Parts: sequence; structure tokens; C-alpha cells
Amino acid sequence: QVQLVESGGGLVQAGDSLRLSCAASGRTFSSYFMGWFRQAPGKEREFVAAISWSGGRKYYADSVKGRFTISRDNAKNTVYLQMNSLKPEDTAVYTCAASTSGDSTYYYYRTLYNYWGQGTQVTVSS
Repeated sequence: QVQLVESGGGLVQAGDSLRLSCAASGRTFSSYFMGWFRQAPGKEREFVAAISWSGGRKYYADSVKGRFTISRDNAKNTVYLQMNSLKPEDTAVYTCAASTSGDSTYYYYRTLYNYWGQGTQVTVSS
């Protein structure tokens, strides 16, 4: 069982930055493929970013590419999402997720991930 706890959300203005953190329980964090998803009011949950077990491979949604950076610190059991140049359309609940699957081909599918955090609200005002 893995528990994920997000932090770092808040209310910011357009153009500002935020860094989200997701702390994981357990001693096998390095074996989890990690992702960030977001869900805006009235919309489906969508993929934001993902990172491989060692951090060597990173994947981004087109909408955040060049603005967001995902990273992980396996010694701290934590994955991060650095969000720069935030836009009002980035407003959503951001949730981290962990996958124990050894195949990350479909990293953008919600069904790949078997553990989810509670989410943290990010609100970007114009």
C-alpha cells in the first residue's frame, strides 16, 4: 500500500510560479513510475506530467511543455512539479499518482496508476 500526500498548491496570479510536492510512504519509492494529473471544474481528469523510476525519462502534456518540470528525489520519497508562467487555464486540482507497472508505455492513461493522492488546489487568477 502506498500513500501519497500532495502539498504546495495555492492562489497565484498569472505568470507566477508554484512548486507542488508529493510525498510517498513506503520504502520502495524508486520502483514507482510517478505522474501528475489535474482536474478542472466540469472537466475530465487529464494527464500533466510523468517521470520514470530513476528520473531519466520525463513526459509532458503539450499544454504544459516548456512551462512545467517534473522531478523526483528517491532519497526523500518525493516527486515535484515545478510550474512556471502559470495561466488561468492551469487552475485545477492537481493530483499525483504512482504506478507499480513495469511498463510505462501508456504513461498518460489514468488506468496505468494504481495509487492516487487526495490532490491540491491550484488557482491562477488573471
